[in-house]
Amino acid sequence: MRAARLIRMVLLLQSRPAMTAAELARELEVSERTVTRDAQALSEAGVPVYADRGRAGGYRLVGGYRTGLTGLARDEAEALFLSGLPSALREMGLADAASTARLKVAAALTPALRDAPDRTVHRFHLDAPGWYQEPVTPEQLPALAGAVWGDRTVRARYLRNGADAPAERELEPYGLVLKAGVWYVCARVAGDFRVYRVDRFSDVVVTEERFERDERFDLAGFWAERAAQFARSLLRAEVTVRLSPEGVRRLPYVLDRSAVGAALETAGPPDAEGWLTLTVPVESEEIAYGQLLGLGPESEVLEPVALRERFAAAAAALHGLYG
Repeated sequence: MRAARLIRMVLLLQSRPAMTAAELARELEVSERTVTRDAQALSEAGVPVYADRGRAGGYRLVGGYRTGLTGLARDEAEALFLSGLPSALREMGLADAASTARLKVAAALTPALRDAPDRTVHRFHLDAPGWYQEPVTPEQLPALAGAVWGDRTVRARYLRNGADAPAERELEPYGLVLKAGVWYVCARVAGDFRVYRVDRFSDVVVTEERFERDERFDLAGFWAERAAQFARSLLRAEVTVRLSPEGVRRLPYVLDRSAVGAALETAGPPDAEGWLTLTVPVESEEIAYGQLLGLGPESEVLEPVALRERFAAAAAALHGLYG
């Protein structure tokens, strides 16, 4: 939106002595002509921006000019970068800080742009949780979020999947991830980075001890790598199937994306009927049965034999129902 671009342009000029039209265009991802129009709009709105010509020229702000955006408190500034995730802010206890930050930003806008926040809210909304499940805020999430923001160590009790009782953990929480409505914390434990589901913590105590973050840690990259490893680790069995062209098209709707990619790599040339034979990685024969049923007559299970016989029995039962 133009309002956001104008704010960013002012902040860019505020942080540097001068910038050429080409540099601003590159940073703002617009044309140089748009930069010229935006500079004129800012000047007309009272922002003292001007252009110097020549080799050392460029756009500048009159010396000493500062925007009101620097009045944000730390928690407000941090929450502002999550303002597109209202449900996440609310669950982490940052809704009030984000609201205050938005008000400060709105107050700094020129009268012609004051409607920008409302226009955005009324046009875009992000709903993070998946379908068919009621979002539940994990009880320990606010405490973990506070530890993440403050770089503080945590003593916690964590119930692993399949365990009978929770185990003691001492964590250095680096970041939180919201995946399909489920919260995870990425933490360092004894020098190793691990992932924990927040809803499996039964108790969390945030200590006064601060840990020193490894500045090389990339939360997004770490999560992507671990998520891919987890998806691959679930696929412990294989099923050989024949798929019609329609079955191939519908395969991504019944299988995980990584399984679909691995299966398509095994495909040979189509047979005389145009069907492909694939080796599909699956979690188990039981789960494969439920998934491949969704393809109906567009798939034929070849192996394992026991699964093929189960599909044959299901087909006979369907024939008996529908004649």
